[in-house]
Amino acid sequence: MNTKVVRIKEEEKTREALEKNPGLLEAAEILRNGGLVAFPTETVYGLGANALNEEAAKKIYAAKGRPSDNPLIAHISCMEELPAIVKEIPEAGRKLAEKYWPGPLTMIFPKKDIVPYGTTGGLDTVAVRMPVDPVANCLIHLAGVPIAAPSANTSGRPSPTKAEHVIEDMNGKIEMIIDGGAVGIGVESTIVDVSSEIPTLLRPGAITIEMLRETLGQVDIDPVILGPVSGDIKPKAPGMKYRHYAPKADMTLVEGDMDKVVAYINDQTKKAEAEGKKVGIICTEESRDMYQGGNLEVIGSREHEETVAHNLFAVLRDFDARKVDCIFSESFSKDQLGQAIMNRLCKAAGYHIVNV
Repeated sequence: MNTKVVRIKEEEKTREALEKNPGLLEAAEILRNGGLVAFPTETVYGLGANALNEEAAKKIYAAKGRPSDNPLIAHISCMEELPAIVKEIPEAGRKLAEKYWPGPLTMIFPKKDIVPYGTTGGLDTVAVRMPVDPVANCLIHLAGVPIAAPSANTSGRPSPTKAEHVIEDMNGKIEMIIDGGAVGIGVESTIVDVSSEIPTLLRPGAITIEMLRETLGQVDIDPVILGPVSGDIKPKAPGMKYRHYAPKADMTLVEGDMDKVVAYINDQTKKAEAEGKKVGIICTEESRDMYQGGNLEVIGSREHEETVAHNLFAVLRDFDARKVDCIFSESFSKDQLGQAIMNRLCKAAGYHIVNV
């Protein structure tokens, strides 16, 4: 398959210009006809298909190499499109939609029959998001159908935050890639299950648990966020069960006091390099000068955790390109945005964590 790449410049991202953009109109037609289009959102690049077309959903799983019980998120462009695909909108869902939609929040609702099980991973619930990114929002509007769109990467690999990442993984597998430049946030959306009595956080993201509780009061946290789950668990949301975000090299996450973390990584790097291995180190602006060897990737600043989230997946892909044999990463706080960062790093490391 010949994959067409359409570039949309910043000055072309007004609603009026996007609705007339030939590339976006073509992409909308591809989606209506059951094809696949990768496009930017404010979180990561998504791999889109008509969420109401089971055969189109199957194409997503095939292109990604994604397990078929891993649910997809259906994307809508406005609140008026929600009742067509969900049986009910609980009060918690209404409150969160008023506060955070459009934006980096996915909610899980009881689904209507029109949404096929091929989209929901066999579940009677559907995950729904309304992206704020102008390209994504307009594309969904032009397509006229909800768009199922997991991250546009090979399943298990670091999520794509640039069109180049999508091209690397999806070229020749899908009809079109819309290049809208680098994304803003850099980690996938927060996922909250509002289909049960007490809302439950299933995946942390830019909408933090603190923000959710400020809006709703009680919000539970699914134990899967805190560690790996057993193979017999049926995932209610993307990323709950399977290995995700992983670089090709073995990765170790190091927790503890900063001085001890740096000392441990320096010691392990020295040993690995003595064995002829190429070592990657994920550090921060604050610690970069403390390392004595290895291939450093500065992920951002601890003072501004949004920079860490923004760069996380790109750093992991950079290490793949540099063909390192092993990676050591500093750890981060587990509150606010740090919860999302640590969730992704723990999964990337396969929960290989050393506490010093």
